[in-house]
Amino acid sequence: MTRQERVVINDIRPRLECGAFFIKRVVGEQVIVSADILPDGHDVMQAEVLFKHASDRTWKEVRMRELSNDRWEGAFQVSAQGFYQYKVRGWVDYALNWQHGIEAKLADGQHVRSELLDGVQYLKFLKSRVSGADKSYITGLIGFFESEESYDQAIREATSEQLHGLFLRYPQRVLANTSEPLEVYTDRHKANFSTWYEFFPRSAAPKAGDHGTFKDCERLLPRIVEMGFDTVYLPPIHPIGEVNRKGRNNTTEAQEGDSGVPWAIGSRHGGHRSIHPQLGSEDDFRRFIAKAADHGLEIAMDLAFQAAPDHPYISEHPEWFRKRPDGTIQYAENPPKKYQDIVNFWFESSDYKALWKELLEVTLKWVGFGVEIFRVDNPHTKPYFFWHWLIAEVKKKNPNVLFLAEAFSRPRVMQQLAKQGFSQSYTYFTWRENKAELIEYMVELTQSEMREYYRPNFWPNTPDINPYHLQGAGEAMHLIRYALAATLSGNIGIYGPVFEYMDSQPYPSREEYLNSEKYEIRHWDWDIKNKVTHIIGRINAIRKAHPALQQTNNIRFCGLENDQLLAFYKWDDSYSDRLLIIISLDAANGQQGYVQLPVDQLSPGENGPFQMYDLLTHTTYHWESEWNYVSLNPDLPFHIFQIR
Repeated sequence: MTRQERVVINDIRPRLECGAFFIKRVVGEQVIVSADILPDGHDVMQAEVLFKHASDRTWKEVRMRELSNDRWEGAFQVSAQGFYQYKVRGWVDYALNWQHGIEAKLADGQHVRSELLDGVQYLKFLKSRVSGADKSYITGLIGFFESEESYDQAIREATSEQLHGLFLRYPQRVLANTSEPLEVYTDRHKANFSTWYEFFPRSAAPKAGDHGTFKDCERLLPRIVEMGFDTVYLPPIHPIGEVNRKGRNNTTEAQEGDSGVPWAIGSRHGGHRSIHPQLGSEDDFRRFIAKAADHGLEIAMDLAFQAAPDHPYISEHPEWFRKRPDGTIQYAENPPKKYQDIVNFWFESSDYKALWKELLEVTLKWVGFGVEIFRVDNPHTKPYFFWHWLIAEVKKKNPNVLFLAEAFSRPRVMQQLAKQGFSQSYTYFTWRENKAELIEYMVELTQSEMREYYRPNFWPNTPDINPYHLQGAGEAMHLIRYALAATLSGNIGIYGPVFEYMDSQPYPSREEYLNSEKYEIRHWDWDIKNKVTHIIGRINAIRKAHPALQQTNNIRFCGLENDQLLAFYKWDDSYSDRLLIIISLDAANGQQGYVQLPVDQLSPGENGPFQMYDLLTHTTYHWESEWNYVSLNPDLPFHIFQIR
C-alpha cells in the first residue's frame, strides 16, 4: 500500500500489547504519552496527542514536545469516569520549516526576496484561520511580503516570535500521519486510594456464643472510622451450605452448632441472591450500608462464584456443574488442599451464556443495594473473558463500581486479571520481608509496564494467610508490616481483629490460623484499644491528609547502607506534598544509619538546610546536608517525615 505521509510513528507509550488492553487512571490524573516520531530528511516537524472521552464527539489536541533522539512527549488530563481514547499525530510543518530556512539564510547574509514570496501561501492559510487583530496583522504581512519596498520590514516580521507563535497555534498539518487510537479507563479516586478493614459479621455479637447480625455490625462503625478506615469488607453474607459443612480448624465433619465456611455458599435458605438468615433481612443490610455511608464508609462485598453441594442452583440448573462418571459432582480442590464443602461452576457448560447472565444479575442485585466495591474470590479459577465481560457490563450501568482481584497466583495470571478490567489486585507483599525483596517488588510494580494497569492492594494478613513473620509476633512486627503497607501502596487492607489484637497463633507448620474464624464464630472484645490500634489510626490519618501517600507509583528508594533500614521518597503529582519514610525491618533491635536525601529531585538550588517534620511524633529535625543520621528502635520503628 502506497502512503504519502512523511512522518513515521513508532513505539507509542503507554500501550498494552499493541492496544489489546486499556491502561488505567483515576479522575484528575494525567496520561503522559510518548512516541518515536521522525520525518525523512531534516525538515521541521510537529506532533500532538489527540484525546476524547467516549461521550465526546470531537477530539481535543495537546501539542507534544521533542525530548531527544526523535522521542516526543505530551500529556492530557482525564476529568471524567469512563473510557477515553488517545492517539498521536505528526506532520512536517512546512510553515515552520519555511521560517527556519529564512532565519538560516539571513544569518548567512543571503537575500530572501523569493523566499518571502514563497511564504505568502502560509500567511494566506493563517489568514483563513485567525480573526480580529491577528487577521489584521497577517493581512499587513502579506502586503509587506509582496512589496519590494517593504523588504526590511518583511524580513523582521518573517522571523518574529509573533509570527512563530501563530504558526504553532494554527498548523496546516499537510500529509499528517495519525496512529490508531488507544484506550484509557478512568475510575473514581478510590481505585487509587482505599483503606480496607475486614471482619466477619457473624462475629460481631456483643455476647459470646451469639451469632452476629448487621445491627451488631452497626455499632462497630464508629470504631472503624476512628481508626481511619474508609472501606468495610465483609466475607460472604449468604446462606452457608449444610451438606459437607466444615467444622472447626477445617475438620471434615461438623459438630452440632458449627457455623461452616462463609465461602461455601448456598443452602435450603437460598443462594447468591440471599442473605444468611441469622445476619438479618435485606432491609437490615440496606440499613447497614446506609449507616456506613453516614460514617463516610463504603461496604465492600465478597463475590465468590462457587456453590455448596446443597445450593439451589444444583437442582435448578444441574447443567452448570460438571458431573463425574458416577453421576456425582467433584468438590473443589487445589491439591493438596481439599474443599469438600464447595463445588465449582462449570464454565465450559453448553449453557454457559445463561450461567454468565445469572452471575451478572447476582452482581447487579447487590449494586442495586448500594454496594460499589467487590472483592472477588479466586477470580483466576474462572475464565478471563468472563471477567472482562462482567466487569464491563457492570460499569456500563454504574462506573463507580470497583473490583478487587483476590488472586495469589503466578505473576502473569495476576497481571492478566488486571488487564481484563479488575480495578485493584492482591499482591505478593504479604511474603516480601527483607529490604532487597521489597525494593525489587516495588520497582517492578511502579517502574515497569505494570504501573499503567496494575493497582496493587497491600494486605499484611488475610483470613487465609497467617504469614510466618507474624506468627507469635509482637507489637513491633505488626507496626512494621502495617507501616510498610500503608506507605508503599495507595490501597491497603487488614483482616482487622486478628491483626490489631495480634491473635496470630498458627496452625502447626502452616501459614494458617489456629481456631480460624473461617470455620467458627469468634468473640472479640471490640472495646479493647492498644498501641497497634492507636498507631494504625495515626498512620491512616496521615494517609488521608497527604496526597503523596494516596498513590503508589511516585516512589524513589534512597541510599541507606543498612539492610535493616528501608528509606524511600514519595511525592504527589504537583510536588506540593513530599515525604521521606524510613522504616526499620528489625522488630527486636535498634538500627542506625545515614540516609541520603534525593536532593536532585527536590527544588532547584534546594541543598539544605531541610526541615524534616515527623508526622507521627510532631517533632522537627534540621538536616543540613544530603546525608543524615537516623536511629530507630522497636518502640516506634519508623519515621514519616514531611520535607519542609
